[in-house]
Amino acid sequence: MAHCIANDGVKLYFEETGAGTPIIFVHEFAGDYRSWEPQVRYFSRNYKCITFNARGYPPSEVPDDPEMYSQDLACDDIKSILDHLKIEMAHVVGLSMGGFAALHFGIHYPDKVFSQVIAGCGYGASEDSKIQFKQETTEAAERMELETMSNFGKTYGLGPTRVQFQNKDPRGWREFETQLRSHSSQGSAHTMRGVQRRRPSLFDLQKELEKITIPTLILNGDEDDPCLDVGLHLKRSIPSSALALMPRTGHTCNLEEPALFNQFCETFITQVECGRWELRDPRSLTKGIISNK
Repeated sequence: MAHCIANDGVKLYFEETGAGTPIIFVHEFAGDYRSWEPQVRYFSRNYKCITFNARGYPPSEVPDDPEMYSQDLACDDIKSILDHLKIEMAHVVGLSMGGFAALHFGIHYPDKVFSQVIAGCGYGASEDSKIQFKQETTEAAERMELETMSNFGKTYGLGPTRVQFQNKDPRGWREFETQLRSHSSQGSAHTMRGVQRRRPSLFDLQKELEKITIPTLILNGDEDDPCLDVGLHLKRSIPSSALALMPRTGHTCNLEEPALFNQFCETFITQVECGRWELRDPRSLTKGIISNK
């Protein structure tokens, strides 16, 4: 089992498959390194694929100290993996919690990123959902500890943006739910409180978003309601971004629609590597409808 040591001493589990230009995949709260299997099987034919488990997700270490979980640490853990593997630059693909980490990684370490895919990113980011998100994450963390993830995962895996996956692919959803319920109760609770609940709103990062020139693809399922408005905000804020919606799709979009997810990512990465991904034409940034004024 391969591990690297993060900057603060936490052991992080990772796997690498294939050869070529590196792609590092950053998992969501309900997932882990196994959640990227459809992507690794596809992209490892032509790329070096790196998956890892965030701190708090065995076989990565589960620190007892709640202060060892935060958005900044989640961002820096990506760097720790790449530095351990002596990788100077990589394409970064993140979903949900991993999308937030990937976005922050691009903000703080742009010289290490060829491109970034930010998928399902936005929970709790809008002004009208901040209070509700903090309340729900607080309650969820308490339930994880009280009920254990083995039980709480049954509820979490059937959230309003997860049922699409269950309806389309019952076997795939069952595998996802089984893996979710195997997660560490303590690690999940600490992650919910330290990373999810305390992370800054994307609407508070406007200046940082406007400075991003890394090629960026924003991917959302069109039934992943908490991410739709945020996706539009990211598109309008990041001058190097494009936005793609996956029809009749929820939050777990890389597992729910793996072929479509892979197609979007492959087309995007190919354009980037061909030097055909450019900043938005400033002539399109106008209040005019018919003509530029």
